[in-house]
Amino acid sequence: MAPTDNHNVAELAARVEFLEEKIMDALESVKENQERMCADIGKIKEAVYNPDNGLYARLRTLEEDVKSKNKFLWILLSMAIGSIGAAVISHLN
Repeated sequence: MAPTDNHNVAELAARVEFLEEKIMDALESVKENQERMCADIGKIKEAVYNPDNGLYARLRTLEEDVKSKNKFLWILLSMAIGSIGAAVISHLN
């Protein structure tokens, strides 16, 4: 081999080594980001599906409150209509 060929091979080897290090750094960065995202997804899953404090538990509580308020309003409305009806009937008699 000629000296220039040895120089070219050495230069290519250095470039390959540099690119290999760059790829390994990029893979390490991807691995770290993936681990962080996995942890974040776990936290989101816990926040949504936790049976005591999760989003669905809060929605269930709100729905129960709305149902009880609706029942109370219907009772008040029927009492008001009954009272008005009784007043009208007593006034007519």
